[in-house]
Amino acid sequence: MTQTRRGWMLGAGALALGARGPAAARSADPYPNRPIMMWVPWPAGGATDISLRVLAELASQTLGQNVVTDNRAGAGGTLAMPILVRAEPDGYTIAQMPQPVFRAPYVQKVLWDPVRDVTPIIQISGVTFGVLVPAESAFRSLDDMFAYAQQHPGQLSIATNGVGTTPHVVLEDLFTARGLRYIHVPYKGTAEQINAIAAGQVMAGVNSTGFGPAVDGGRLRLLATFAAQRSKRWPKVPTLRELGFDIVAMSPYGLAGPRDLPAPIVATLHDAFKRAMFDPRFIQEIAKYDQELDYLGPEDYARSCREIYARERVNVERLSLPRGVSHGG
Repeated sequence: MTQTRRGWMLGAGALALGARGPAAARSADPYPNRPIMMWVPWPAGGATDISLRVLAELASQTLGQNVVTDNRAGAGGTLAMPILVRAEPDGYTIAQMPQPVFRAPYVQKVLWDPVRDVTPIIQISGVTFGVLVPAESAFRSLDDMFAYAQQHPGQLSIATNGVGTTPHVVLEDLFTARGLRYIHVPYKGTAEQINAIAAGQVMAGVNSTGFGPAVDGGRLRLLATFAAQRSKRWPKVPTLRELGFDIVAMSPYGLAGPRDLPAPIVATLHDAFKRAMFDPRFIQEIAKYDQELDYLGPEDYARSCREIYARERVNVERLSLPRGVSHGG
């Protein structure tokens, strides 16, 4: 080999190594080495969005990188799922997993599976739901609402956070099972819905405990909750079960990443978010919405997701919810 050819080959090799060097260096850097995107499938400014932003800020301190939140609202809280399906399993894309993602595949055609296509990281908390009316409403109980619906068929307007969501499913159980009709008005998020109820744009609403500040502030009246027992915050408000309805609706949520997320990355994310969720600041934040911590680690959370998915099939079949409807929030 001539000196000229040897020099050319060495130069080419150096260029090739140089071209691969930065990428190789990046891949060898410890995780995480850049900001992490966390998708919230609800509108900005709602209870879930606000509390998850606090959680992200606290987790960032442990991770050494910013956890940046972004919103993808609509479709009943399921719009983060397509993002997870398309994302690389590198730990830089995660999302909240709300209850509706486990129901959606049974009532509409979707191109994802909430068990197969995600890697559960951590369960954080859960919400319960309540029936709300404007503070000046004549409705003082659920019986008042049922009586109105019977006397004025199809005139009672009730808002929820979307078609096929837990509030909508419970309303179907409460009303249509008794031969009563109502006007269902779906909204994209809690804040928008609460404002509509308080302003009298709808006669009643069902939503998660993000309504807490509006109830405490006197804008809304809480008629009943879907919890297993009465709230310590509103001890005079009965549960559906106390009123004779065999319904308890909880909506646990957590964080997940794309399918095949490596175990070391899962562990890093889990540890950071576990530390964040037990921080007094986060506990105080979710307490504003009558929420408590409901921690599960990756394995237990994955098992819970599978169980919830199986139960949702039974619920959908029991209520005969139409397949093919679009989810509104």
